[in-house]
Amino acid sequence: MKEMSQIKRINTLWVILLLLTLFSAYMAERATPGLSSIVIMAIVLAIKGRIIVDYFMELKEAHTILRTLMQLYFYVIPALIILVYLFPEQIVKWTTL
Repeated sequence: MKEMSQIKRINTLWVILLLLTLFSAYMAERATPGLSSIVIMAIVLAIKGRIIVDYFMELKEAHTILRTLMQLYFYVIPALIILVYLFPEQIVKWTTL
């Protein structure tokens, strides 16, 4: 019985990931580039990453440091995307030789 509920949970999460991916594709095609659409996409990226780390990589019960490092990746990357949108000239200055 417990195994069946676990399979149901994984299937539900898979559908959620699929819907979030479709939403991301829709936003990429339809939304005008702006801070609000960038923030929405960053939030979707963080949610998808958290689901993948916790359930599909099965790190929910992993050592705290390993789990935290993996989750941190899905919070740092969206934050960097937002910062690049907000401060493109400064990022160019920092990254050119």
